[in-house]
Amino acid sequence: MPNTYRAYQPEQSYLLPPSPRDWLPEKHLAFFISDVVDEMDLSAFDEREESDTRGNQAFHPAMMLKILIYGYATGTFSSRRIAQKVEEDVAFRVLAAGNFPQHRTICDFRRDHLQEFIALFKQGVQIARSSGLIKRGRGATGGREGRGNASREKT
Repeated sequence: MPNTYRAYQPEQSYLLPPSPRDWLPEKHLAFFISDVVDEMDLSAFDEREESDTRGNQAFHPAMMLKILIYGYATGTFSSRRIAQKVEEDVAFRVLAAGNFPQHRTICDFRRDHLQEFIALFKQGVQIARSSGLIKRGRGATGGREGRGNASREKT
């Protein structure tokens, strides 16, 4: 008696292109990060970009922030790995919305906007406080000490 398998046709393409947003669960972390970044005031990023008129058009700061924050939240810190994930990972693709920044662009954005990141961190804490995710009082960031494998002289 032959086995019955589900249909498997890897060469079959979609008749209509699906939305990548449909491939993620409704309450995925990427959607949460996207909503939080959309609530933030990004005017400090706009001021710097308006004064810089050389080269190609810059990527939108909201998109760059979304992929960076999602990368940090999922343990991807390297600009090269984030650029690779934007091409391969569905959640990164959803956040990038069809943009594919190179690793150098991600690295430069992170370096050039360090002060704006500090201000955004404060905004993020205020948004989390106003939405009830955190309460005022003592906080901890998991400061457990342990031995590392890097020497103190090199780090």
